[in-house]
Amino acid sequence: MIEPEAATLLHDEFFWISTINKATVVVESKSGLIPEALARLAARGIARVEADMAQPGAKRPSSYIAYEPLLIAATSPEVTAIHAGRSSQDILSSARIAIQRERALAFAAAFDAVIGRFLDLADAHRNTIVPNYTNGVAAQPNSWAHELLGITAGLLRDRERLAQYLERFDMCSMGATVLNGTGWPLNRDGMAKALGFARPVRSAFDATCIAPVDVSLEFASIVGSAAIHAGSFLNEVMVQYAEPRPWILLSEGGDNTYVSSAMPQKRNPGLLNNCRADCSDVVAEMNAVFLRVHNVVPGMTDGKSTVKNGRMSAAATSMMERFLKVLNALRINPERALEELNSDWTASQEIADRLMREHGLPFRIGHHMASRMVSWARANNVLPLNFPYAEMQRIYREEITEEFPEASPELPMSEAEFHEALDPRRIVEGRRTAGSAAPTEVSAMLAEDRAALKRFEDAADALRAREAAALLELNRCFGAFL
Repeated sequence: MIEPEAATLLHDEFFWISTINKATVVVESKSGLIPEALARLAARGIARVEADMAQPGAKRPSSYIAYEPLLIAATSPEVTAIHAGRSSQDILSSARIAIQRERALAFAAAFDAVIGRFLDLADAHRNTIVPNYTNGVAAQPNSWAHELLGITAGLLRDRERLAQYLERFDMCSMGATVLNGTGWPLNRDGMAKALGFARPVRSAFDATCIAPVDVSLEFASIVGSAAIHAGSFLNEVMVQYAEPRPWILLSEGGDNTYVSSAMPQKRNPGLLNNCRADCSDVVAEMNAVFLRVHNVVPGMTDGKSTVKNGRMSAAATSMMERFLKVLNALRINPERALEELNSDWTASQEIADRLMREHGLPFRIGHHMASRMVSWARANNVLPLNFPYAEMQRIYREEITEEFPEASPELPMSEAEFHEALDPRRIVEGRRTAGSAAPTEVSAMLAEDRAALKRFEDAADALRAREAAALLELNRCFGAFL
């Protein structure tokens, strides 16, 4: 796995324009399209331009129109022969796809670290029982591991789309020229391989008019979805800060929390606030990408800017890096989580389920009976651990008499079974369906998710390695002309 900070070295448009020139010299010389003397002249000029642009304060050109005069000045107008069969369109389209691919790989490294941390937390909290919520209300007891794996499932879908995206846009526009190809027999496969791509873009029109827009558009939808998943989790943690005794919060100090200037009791979750804002920024940048290309005819430059689209990529990677800090700073109090479960009636459905499953009572009758139980308990300020068995017997008899008189009015559950049915830990352990919170299912899903993450990491590492090897080989071949 590549560490996030090791995957953020990104090349600019000047680098790719110059690299495309190198590939042109190597590929066209090998194909016999340009003579060796011209290839050597071009190589010396390219090397000189690169050296000049490496000087402090040099303004690296981001378009071929600005690059070519520098090349001519370093050599002669003869060198412009390497531009035969090319255009600013296919050069910049290739550069933009390459740049966005590198940005996506940097995001992938940060994203993989987040998913890996979710899986580590799930592994460590298999036996931590917490309340889960639907409609913002405590609903069911669950293991925190199972909840984390559910969130991870959504993140892995985003990651799968990212993996497909990286494969889908592993293609080079060179040889498309403006938009309909060229009479110059440029070796498109050779150019793609030399630049570290798997293949050329099949359609020349797609190569310069559609793909260089789609490469940012599709990435925007992926990071936007990931931001929404991250924000959802962050807000669930954030809700706990409204409680006087949270069961999950950030460790105090450092960049995690800060104190109030007026209220000494407060520990504001600054890291959570900032990461939530990061998620909003990513969604905002996603919308900006879509709006720039909305109602624009093919071939326009509105959606192709590497600078504007780069803001989205940078925001997405930064979001994931801060999200990882949040996950590392989380502290959970299992005893407090269990106390919160036992202070509400999230286990009441288990009563109805057991009466049906173990004792043959119609589900809806059991559900009505459990609802009566909860209503009585709340009216009398009684919690699950203290609910009197005799009162349960009375409520059962009342429900059966009113709604199901053909059944026996005697509560079929023993006192031990009744109290066991209200135990959040036993409820979680007793789940039997595939994908449930049962410990065996949690272990299985954890192994499956680790394997999926490993596949994605390996594929990204292979893509990075192939690009690096291709550029290394290109520079070796280019060096022969110097």
